[in-house]
Amino acid sequence: MTFKIHALALGLAVALGAAGALAQTPANVPAPTSKANWPADVDRQSGFRLPLPRREDLDDAGRKAYDRGTTPGATIAGLQGPSGIQLYSTRTAPFHGAINTYLRKEAGIAPRIREIAIMTTAREFDSYFEWNAHEPEGLKEGVPPAVVDAIKNRKPLDGLDPTDALVIQFGRELWRDHKVTPATFAKAKETFGPNKLVDLVMLFGNYAATAALLTAFDMQIHEGETPLLPAR
Repeated sequence: MTFKIHALALGLAVALGAAGALAQTPANVPAPTSKANWPADVDRQSGFRLPLPRREDLDDAGRKAYDRGTTPGATIAGLQGPSGIQLYSTRTAPFHGAINTYLRKEAGIAPRIREIAIMTTAREFDSYFEWNAHEPEGLKEGVPPAVVDAIKNRKPLDGLDPTDALVIQFGRELWRDHKVTPATFAKAKETFGPNKLVDLVMLFGNYAATAALLTAFDMQIHEGETPLLPAR
């Protein structure tokens, strides 16, 4: 009887080990994106469901937006990103650019907090493009890997820095529950103050709007990049 139990345990251990090995096989690791695998209705140049407008066909505001999108470092993703889609709405480009610049750089929101808010929004909207752009940006701005992991894999927030956890919790309630609890709101108001909290919520909303744009036009991750966000 003892021998049978030991044999059964050994067999179970071998099976679990094989399953673990299978989980690590290349077939189960996300492959780099290829244009050959993009959906049929996605333009192969723009990376979304519309062709990229030609600079010479744009008005003055559109040409300025086009030039900004092609200037290294001016945007995270260049024209294969929200900047490219927004070339179809050139009248809004100056306003969108101004509010984005204010919320990202001038509102006094710490870069680490900014990126946590953006990543939380990207995850709650399952925005693969937005996540791929902002996970590296978040790590660069000092977001701890444990925080990235908690957002990415929708883990509990125990053990995280209290302010980091508060921002994630606020975003989860905002986008997942469609209601921010009085306790979470009170803590956020105490932590950030009323003015900065309004700007923080506007930052959440700004990137929700971007996620909607990316989803509607099926923006594809840049060719050669590997998706960083788990499947839905």
